[in-house]
Amino acid sequence: MDTKIGAVDTCNPTCNDLCSAPSNGGISTIQNSVPSTTLVNSSEATLGRHLARRLVQIGITDVFTVPGDFNLTLLDHLIAEPGLTNIGCCNELNAGYAADGYARSRGVSACVVTFTVGGLSVLNAIAGAYSENLPLICIVGGPNSNDYGTNRILHHTIGVPDFSQELRCFQTVTCYQAVVNNLEDAHELIDTAISTSLKESKPVYISISCNLAVVPHPTFSREPVPFSLSPSIKLEL
Repeated sequence: MDTKIGAVDTCNPTCNDLCSAPSNGGISTIQNSVPSTTLVNSSEATLGRHLARRLVQIGITDVFTVPGDFNLTLLDHLIAEPGLTNIGCCNELNAGYAADGYARSRGVSACVVTFTVGGLSVLNAIAGAYSENLPLICIVGGPNSNDYGTNRILHHTIGVPDFSQELRCFQTVTCYQAVVNNLEDAHELIDTAISTSLKESKPVYISISCNLAVVPHPTFSREPVPFSLSPSIKLEL
């Protein structure tokens, strides 16, 4: 049976069929759904729009962002999603602490920054959210998928052909890390990251290759996107 990621009960989700809010103020992360053949428009069946829909489906209505050249296309797709408002911040640490406060108030939050210079700048806020047991989804616009394994030195790095420095830093302050640099398993990585954040009540890290946000894929064209999770996961806040 296909499943949808559920909604935070303190929010006003856009789709009533996503809600299964426990009375104790917790988060119901999964709502069973009947298998559907509803198709998403091709213009909306991109990786960026899929991620945006997932954020809306768990009750996020505002995302805190700092634009950079590695996340500009992704931000365009997030902004295009109805029900999701972009809150531009003056620097990454502000975005991270704004997301921290949002998670305390709303149950789950998200911020979007750019590769390495943005990721390392937001890291202190993510570490704070980890210590405070806050579900916070940190999304980073990553290198072009074609640059992995090429031994190239990119800007926004420390000058070595190794793109993993940011990832290694986040491994100590997040409960799950997803590096999305191909489309075949993108929906699974994204859903696993989001559900793990809700289950563990901890931040997670999602890196999206900058050239993939605009690309459609069959797994993003049908609602709900097929992904199996336990239907009875709940989180005490």
